[in-house]
Amino acid sequence: MIILGIDPGIATVGFGIISSEGNVQRLIQYGVITTPSSIPLSMRISDIYSDTLTLIDTFKPDAIAIEELFFNTNHKTGISVAHGRGVLLLAGVQSAVPMFEYTPLQVKQAIAGYGQAEKKQVMEMVRRLLKLDTVPKPDDAADALAVALCHARAASSLLNNNGGHSKCSTI
Repeated sequence: MIILGIDPGIATVGFGIISSEGNVQRLIQYGVITTPSSIPLSMRISDIYSDTLTLIDTFKPDAIAIEELFFNTNHKTGISVAHGRGVLLLAGVQSAVPMFEYTPLQVKQAIAGYGQAEKKQVMEMVRRLLKLDTVPKPDDAADALAVALCHARAASSLLNNNGGHSKCSTI
């Protein structure tokens, strides 16, 4: 199974593509889609949409795993990020790729074994699980790989009896 993990954003969208066969995951590619703040929001989300379609067309994922948004204090930024997340979901659905959504807590639990894990712990576990020499950079790409790994664990779990459509089963 090829999984495209996505860490949504508007200035930077992280993506991570892995293959998963049973309990073995392998890195295929990772990176970011960036949009400059100097262009209108409509152009930024258009760029995110078209770049996501290119990723889907190039790597042909069997599943897309995307992180749910967590609003802290800056709601204006959160709304812009939500626009970006919306076009990411649209790209997946229009490409007929099954979509799976995970909360930050679910991702941390699946990767680090603790839902309140620090970002450094999660990134180090991504490095270890994918047997990489260094932690993937930038952070958005590492986060996207963590989301992909979360889905790989949920889809291959013996507890999952719903054909890969359950939430991260490590919670």
